[in-house]
Amino acid sequence: MIIGLYVRVSLHETPVFAKVAAAKKQVKIPLGTLLTKHVRVTILGTFIMLATYTLFYIMTVYSMTYSTAAAPVGLGLPRNEILWMLMMAVIGFGVMVPIAGLLADAFGRRKSMVIITTLIILFALFAFTPLLGSGNPALVFVFLLLGLSLMGLTFGPMGALLPELFPTEVRYTGASFSYNVSSILGASVAPYIAAWLQSHYGLAAVGVYLASMAALTLIALLLTHETRHQAL
Repeated sequence: MIIGLYVRVSLHETPVFAKVAAAKKQVKIPLGTLLTKHVRVTILGTFIMLATYTLFYIMTVYSMTYSTAAAPVGLGLPRNEILWMLMMAVIGFGVMVPIAGLLADAFGRRKSMVIITTLIILFALFAFTPLLGSGNPALVFVFLLLGLSLMGLTFGPMGALLPELFPTEVRYTGASFSYNVSSILGASVAPYIAAWLQSHYGLAAVGVYLASMAALTLIALLLTHETRHQAL
């Protein structure tokens, strides 16, 4: 917490924002401006975050619930064992964030996210039943490691892509609005939808749900533009 506070108080405004502030061109009601003049990009930003949020909560909340629930509802694995698996799999998440950030700087945010989102779709369609559904602890760990590593890959470009979508005068408002609305649509309901689908249609249906959310993200990415050279 202390390190985070130090980083925040040490940050300076970007040159472009400082120029806008010096010219007194700040928008007085940025949310109103955002929802009247930048509706399209706000919607795209919201959908671009969907796959990230849905993936995260399925990999953590839902996977924990399913893995520890008694058979035939779940796998019946020990809770401590799954917690250790998640803790180890999070290492993959942490390693992939800077790698994805470097790739996004080199090849572009949009291109990187299109590839990563496509990988999420493939993971969703082909990994749930053979890995998570196997009940084998080793394969369950592979599932968690792959899923959380993909999550880390999305975080690398996302921190740059989302703010860069919006013009300077509504950048903070636009990025935070899209981020949080997407959390409602993608995160808050994901574990419940996944549990319902699994109980009615089987584990593969959870993968189809994740793939569907990722497909919406992919469409949004294809409808937006590359932001790598956007001045902040």
